[in-house]
Amino acid sequence: MGYCFTKKSYLNKMIIQIFIEGSWMKMKKYVAEFLGTFMLVFLGTGTVVVAKGGTLTIGLAFGLAITIMAYAVGGISGGNFNPGVSVAMMINKRLSVKDGIFYIIAQALGSIVASAILSVYIHALKLPSDGFGQNDFPNISAAQAFGVETLITFLFVFVILMVTSTKYGNATMAPVAIGITLAFLIIVTLNLTGGSLNAARSLGPAIFAGGTALSHYWVYLLAPTLGAAIAAFVAKFMGSEEK
Repeated sequence: MGYCFTKKSYLNKMIIQIFIEGSWMKMKKYVAEFLGTFMLVFLGTGTVVVAKGGTLTIGLAFGLAITIMAYAVGGISGGNFNPGVSVAMMINKRLSVKDGIFYIIAQALGSIVASAILSVYIHALKLPSDGFGQNDFPNISAAQAFGVETLITFLFVFVILMVTSTKYGNATMAPVAIGITLAFLIIVTLNLTGGSLNAARSLGPAIFAGGTALSHYWVYLLAPTLGAAIAAFVAKFMGSEEK
């Protein structure tokens, strides 16, 4: 009887320990996604608003932020830092739906917190209160903007899925390829839509800037999601999920 009780207590402790360790590992993944998206928005939009960077500088700021954080925490969470990427990973079963939902929440929070901190510096420098490096499309129609964001997100996520694939990928160089791709896609489309490719990247700045950036946010939510979903199927067709 005593032996059974002891054995049962030991098993209970093991189960509790596994649960705690499993929860802690998952929490680290979500924190990694928060930090990665925070860095992307803080460096990228900070370069736009505070540093007043040119087109090349802005593109490289976003691209290098992704590369840096992919090397820093990509080994923990996979380095999505983008709801569209998480959606594509869920479609191709590289990421569970539960983790994907929490990734997206963490990414959204990372963007909002980055914009909140950036607002302190914007006010300190007496910069325009509606300037947060937000995405918008003042020179083209909503339909054209939707098409642009769908296309560039498709290209971006397709590259991600291929360079991180088991069969065709290169784990060492993948962050560099991903960062360069993001940088040049932003450079090409900066004067069209601001080159978002990322619903989370657009969220924080839109909330704090308000105006048309917020009313047009639906484009930056739906178009990148659609582009990413298409990329998931095309990449799978091209062999991204082959072992």
